[in-house]
Amino acid sequence: MDQPIIFFGNERLATGVSTTAPTLQKLIDAKYNVAAVVLKNEPAASRNQRKLEVAELAAKHDIPVLMPTKLKDILPELKNYNATVGVLVAYGKIVPESVIELFPAGIVNIHPSLLPLHRGPTPLESVILDGSDMTGVSLMQLAKEMDAGKVYAYSEFELDGTETKQRLADELIELGSEMLLATLPRIVSGEITGVPQDDARATYDKLISKEDGILDWNKPAEQLEREVRAYAGWPQSRTILGDHAVIITEAKAEGGEGTPGELWRSGKNLGVYTAKGVLMLHKLKPAGKGEMTIEDFLNGYGKDLQEK
Repeated sequence: MDQPIIFFGNERLATGVSTTAPTLQKLIDAKYNVAAVVLKNEPAASRNQRKLEVAELAAKHDIPVLMPTKLKDILPELKNYNATVGVLVAYGKIVPESVIELFPAGIVNIHPSLLPLHRGPTPLESVILDGSDMTGVSLMQLAKEMDAGKVYAYSEFELDGTETKQRLADELIELGSEMLLATLPRIVSGEITGVPQDDARATYDKLISKEDGILDWNKPAEQLEREVRAYAGWPQSRTILGDHAVIITEAKAEGGEGTPGELWRSGKNLGVYTAKGVLMLHKLKPAGKGEMTIEDFLNGYGKDLQEK
C-alpha cells in the first residue's frame, strides 16, 4: 500500500513486558509506507529504563519518531503527512477526536481481548488473574470512548493456565499483527467497516498498583499463583521469607493445610501455607540479586528457615 501510515504506540501490551515490535516490523517488511512513529512522551523513571524497541526499529529504517507531550501539539505535522490510516498498538493515552479525524480510514487499534470484554489498561493481567480459559485479540476502530469502537475482526486464543504476562503478550501481539496485515487493505478500501460492540456486555479492568504485588497469604494458593504469573515484570510478587525480602518469579499451587504465612520446607523444597493450599516456590530473586532456583536460595539463605 503506497498511502502513508502513521504508527502510534510502543507495542508493549502491559507494564513490565518487552517486545520485538512485531507489528511495526511486519508493516515495514510488507512494504507499507510508514511515514512516522508517534510515542507517548513521558519522563524516564530511571537511568536504567529500557529503550523502546519501536523507536530503535524506526531509527533503523529512517522513520521519524514523534514524542509530543500532547497529540494536539503535532496536529499540523500529522496533517502534513496526508496519511490514509493510523495503526495503534499500546499508545497509553487517549487519542483526541481531532487526531482520529485526520485519517480518512481512521485509526486501527490492536486490543488484546475479545471486546467488549476487558476494556481498559490491564486485559492481559486480568484474564490471568481471573483464571480465564479463553482470551483473544480484537482489531478495532479507534473511537473517542475507551476501547468502544467498531470491531473489524476477532481472533480467539485458548489459555492453558500456565501463561505468564510476558508469554501472553508475545502470543497476542503476534496474533494481532497477523490479523492487521490480513485485514488492513480491506479496511482502507472500505470493504469492511466494522461491527458495533454490545456495550451491555462490556467489562472494565482496573489499574494495577505497586501494592498489588505484595503477596497476601490469606488468599488461596491458586489465586497467588495467578498473581505471580500476572504481575511478572511489574509490579512483581513480593514477600518476606525469614528475614529476606524476595520477589517470587515462579510458583505452583499445591494441596496442604496450615497457618497462612507459615513456611513449609522439606529438603530442597520450600512453600508457604495460604488460606487454601500451599504455594510452592520454584524461582525467586532475593533483594539485590538475580533470579535463582529455590534450591540455590536455600543453599545460600536457608539456615534460618525451619524444616517441617
